[in-house]
Amino acid sequence: MRWLYRSLFGLSLEEVTFERRGFRGGDARMRARLERVGISFLHGYHAALEHDPGELLERRLEEIEGDQHGFAYEGAAMALTLLDLLSPWRRQRRLDAFLAGRGGAHVYMVHVGTGWAIARLPVSMRSVMKRLDPLLRWLAMDGYGFHEGYFHWPRSVDGRKIPRRLSGYARRAFDQGLGRSLWFVEGAEVERIATTIGSFPAARRADLWCGIGLSSTYAGGLDREGLTALLDAGHDYRHELAQGSAFAAEARRRAGNPAPHNELTCRLLCGLSVDDAARLTATTRRDLPDDGEEPAFEVWKKRIQEGIVTRAGAAERQRFATGEQERPVAMEVGA
Repeated sequence: MRWLYRSLFGLSLEEVTFERRGFRGGDARMRARLERVGISFLHGYHAALEHDPGELLERRLEEIEGDQHGFAYEGAAMALTLLDLLSPWRRQRRLDAFLAGRGGAHVYMVHVGTGWAIARLPVSMRSVMKRLDPLLRWLAMDGYGFHEGYFHWPRSVDGRKIPRRLSGYARRAFDQGLGRSLWFVEGAEVERIATTIGSFPAARRADLWCGIGLSSTYAGGLDREGLTALLDAGHDYRHELAQGSAFAAEARRRAGNPAPHNELTCRLLCGLSVDDAARLTATTRRDLPDDGEEPAFEVWKKRIQEGIVTRAGAAERQRFATGEQERPVAMEVGA
């Protein structure tokens, strides 16, 4: 069966190259960096096709470099979800077992990975979503959006198409993931990203910029100059950029796999240290209301944005009070 799974669902490493995907931005260094993300994802994906959740699978996933662990766990979640959906007599057992182990530390990336599987199968969206965490299930729609942007960018990015089976808030979560995919499609080139997002209807741009904030912090690749340009380009959506950045900081903190670039990115996009941004994201998750007209996930995002404005403003005042010279590129409070 393992051989059959690999032969039926295996993906070539060529599938994550810029040449194969036709991505149109990025210099050689950035392309190599982003291709490494894809390779880490496929490592986890193929490992989970070969091994059930447990110590052996976790050892395989931990073979990847530390700052790449999340991508490997995301890929594993895609594979496990595919197998669960294709064997309904065992549905969800693999994914549950994965989350009960080391996968629980990567719970955000695991939920994103489930969206990749949803994108590839004609399954009932409602039935799959009901089996996921009530709050984090929207990350599956984020994963769906990333998948469509990554594998079908001419249709989803240039054509700005949203799958017809998505409705309501799922379309917004989809756009967050689609925004994340632009980091790859455009090779993290700020001018290209801004132009592409500007081609979308105004109502979709905030969620797309949120996805950019998340990718810029989780995947990274830009230096101080590039991040400053990103903040300038997305100035009208700086709150969404900051919220996406803070969410990525918490995802890495919870998994215990911080990356060197996280501190700089959070300070520039959020006006907060990476630890403060992660802590804010975790604390604002407490005591969320049940889903109503506005899903709890959206309430959470707004709380993070409001908290960043308040805390970044306090940090700015403290810097001026202590006479520090270098002013961080943070959002203007109340602007």
